[in-house]
Amino acid sequence: MSRTGLTRGGLRLSPFRGLRYAPERVGSLAAVTSPPYDVVVRPDGLRHLETADPYNIVRLILPHGADPAVCHRQAGETLRRWRAEGVLRADPEPALYVYEQYGEGLLQRGLIGALRLSPPEEGVVLPHEDVMPDVVADRAALMRATAANLEPLLLTYRGDDAEDGDGSGEGGDGGDGGPRGAAAVIERAVRGAPLLTTVTEDGRRHRLWAVTDPAELAEADADLSRRRALIADGHHRWATYLRLREEQPSPGPWDSGLVLLVDTARHPLRVRAIHRLLPRLPLPEALDALRGAFRVRRVDGPLPHALKALGDPAEPTERGTGTTGGDEDGSLAGASADPGATGNAFLLAGDDGSFHLVDRPDPALLARTVPAGRPRAWRTLDATVLHSVLLGRIWEVPDDPEHIRYIHDAAAAVEQVERHGGTAVLMRPVREETVRHLAEQGVMMPRKSTSFGPKPATGLVLRSLGTD
Repeated sequence: MSRTGLTRGGLRLSPFRGLRYAPERVGSLAAVTSPPYDVVVRPDGLRHLETADPYNIVRLILPHGADPAVCHRQAGETLRRWRAEGVLRADPEPALYVYEQYGEGLLQRGLIGALRLSPPEEGVVLPHEDVMPDVVADRAALMRATAANLEPLLLTYRGDDAEDGDGSGEGGDGGDGGPRGAAAVIERAVRGAPLLTTVTEDGRRHRLWAVTDPAELAEADADLSRRRALIADGHHRWATYLRLREEQPSPGPWDSGLVLLVDTARHPLRVRAIHRLLPRLPLPEALDALRGAFRVRRVDGPLPHALKALGDPAEPTERGTGTTGGDEDGSLAGASADPGATGNAFLLAGDDGSFHLVDRPDPALLARTVPAGRPRAWRTLDATVLHSVLLGRIWEVPDDPEHIRYIHDAAAAVEQVERHGGTAVLMRPVREETVRHLAEQGVMMPRKSTSFGPKPATGLVLRSLGTD
């Protein structure tokens, strides 16, 4: 029997008393929300959110100052003060929350709840990326100080019949074509009036419903308890959940963590790349070190055109309209790379506004530097080659936050490097099938290899570990 006293496997998503902003106490719900902590571009994005509303959630998820211990303590004090003042209030009864967001033609719906924690060897929750110990330590200190799960992780599962395994069709589409299980609970909930509706500054509409009916909760549990999930976003927070659970002397609220579960059979996610900013490595130095190891060609701007040359399918630009090959001066004029045919490729940018396509690595170099003993799908990842060959061998960039920063938005990465110098390394996204295939084998991709989205807005519902 596990620490939580549960003997059933699979996903166990429990209702909880959500902690939510009182609309009458804040300027607007949109003004107090934030992207996840690791998506906020610092320092500019952090300042923007702090000035949007004095109660913006970023003051809890990203407290900043010279002494981290003081920052974490202040975040805890801020949360307790906001609760005492009625800015944040606990809902009257435990619920699972149906969360919906819509924007850019994409509709996402899922269930927010307290998910029973499970170790990797159980195979219930599948991580796919390595984590950075210093980030886990920081998130753990913040979570101890606040005694709260401040933002939900994003987890995905597949609820279609093909993966049920027992042929019952439970949880997928029924024989009459209608949804069952968790999908049916979600569809029935959205027919009612939502607890909240808000539109954030990126134009996305967010809505939230509470599911409290015991029969509905039981139907969702019966479906989810037969499934497993992939961590789409939140590896460091999941590792934090597991660390803090081990610190507890007895079972309790720390045995679960706040997550959003999305059925990607019904609501597919988008997979984007996470880019690297190397503030201590000037672009000319980076390019010079690549001689003889990779092919390097200058690419015409602006950024959308350069990303098209990289072959980033996530960019909203036309495909197949450019030419292949380069001009006589070695530049690319609208070339469109095929990630499956060209091997590894990266786009470098610097403070002079130029772009350089880096591809065709020396096979002998890869054989010497990429670790063996892993599946080919892992050895050929762009992120694997970047960290093993470029950062580790050629550029010799130390693996710490002062030398490597991670930025989710390509335009933000280029803006940062043009303002502050260094080298931006723009990446291509990984196919979701590759991510899931490696995760099912227990193979971890390099840290920050993927950015699944859309991500849930932070600040719409929190989980207090003292309330549960």
